Amino acid sequence: MASDRNFRPRLSSWTHGRALFAFGLLAALVPVSAQAQSGWLPTTWFTAESIDPQAMFPLAEKDGPWLVMATTFRGAGARDDARRLAQELRRSHKLTAYTHEKAFDYTGEEQGLGLNPDGTPKKMRYAKAEEVIEVAVLVGDFASFDDPRGQKVLATIKSLHPAALTGESGKSQSFADFRKMIGLDRKAAKGPMHMAFVTPNPLLPEDYFTRQQTDEFVLKMNADVTHSLLDCPGRYSVRVATFTGSGTFDQKAISSGGKELPLESRLIAAAEQAHTLTVALRKQGWQAWEYHDRESSIVCVGSLDQVRLQQAGGIVGPHPEIARIVAGLGPDPAKLAMGQIMPRQIAGILLDVQPRPIDVPRAPANWR
Repeated sequence: MASDRNFRPRLSSWTHGRALFAFGLLAALVPVSAQAQSGWLPTTWFTAESIDPQAMFPLAEKDGPWLVMATTFRGAGARDDARRLAQELRRSHKLTAYTHEKAFDYTGEEQGLGLNPDGTPKKMRYAKAEEVIEVAVLVGDFASFDDPRGQKVLATIKSLHPAALTGESGKSQSFADFRKMIGLDRKAAKGPMHMAFVTPNPLLPEDYFTRQQTDEFVLKMNADVTHSLLDCPGRYSVRVATFTGSGTFDQKAISSGGKELPLESRLIAAAEQAHTLTVALRKQGWQAWEYHDRESSIVCVGSLDQVRLQQAGGIVGPHPEIARIVAGLGPDPAKLAMGQIMPRQIAGILLDVQPRPIDVPRAPANWR
């Protein structure tokens, strides 16, 4: 559990690094594409992990969210070819490669154009009834379509001539046939993956890219936070407190007119309040998270994959956990019954009058 003592160095670094914070505030006026933080130690300093020759490295929803589609394999031998390529990209080129499999069933009937004489829809079958397996090889973990790291990897992949595709390994006859079909040989200037492109993770939900995006500067602001909302595993959480610093004043200047603190100082004060509240809530047993951006700091509670569930009798209603959080951290229900809206206080800090579920901001895999 986080402690004030652990949190002080981070706040102190914010205080001493105000130039960076001020730059971020100015940058808020300019659109910034989301980017993942790259590591600062060269990967060549470390020994590559041994790779299981049977490992497929299947793509997961947490990977990406953007990747480079290197190539796809289809039909007999697709899994073996994809596995060999993914392993070679990981072992020889230090690229984070994944495989993703999809099946296509062409054995059933399809509705055709027009009607039969009796008025029923025409039914058609594929000329070649079969089930086809396609296996894609993707490389990635990039924060956006135009992530510079992704564009660099894309250029690299297009120029590679991996043994798994050129036939040098003596095991890729199915791909070698495809290579001949498109007129591409080992001496060609273009690599066998020259048609690679950047694509979103196909496993992500349809509304994933409408969620709040987190850019590189905000990622840095939250990098040292012990219970960051960016680490929340759920799709949703419930916001219970919001701190903008709008009510923070310079106490030393009250006698001279109550001068308001600069925006930078107010946001630092807001971050301190959010952290204090997060620690207090966790001590009380709540799964609390804090999150800081260019405009405010918030505290959320809970981790949920859905906000509404089907209740008894088939009625769809709010998730029971949301109801529990609102009842425990929302306004005092006894005073609400008397017509008084009185927000709760924890550790001397006022919570929001109306807790509400929000989308958890998304961050690239391995963002810290």
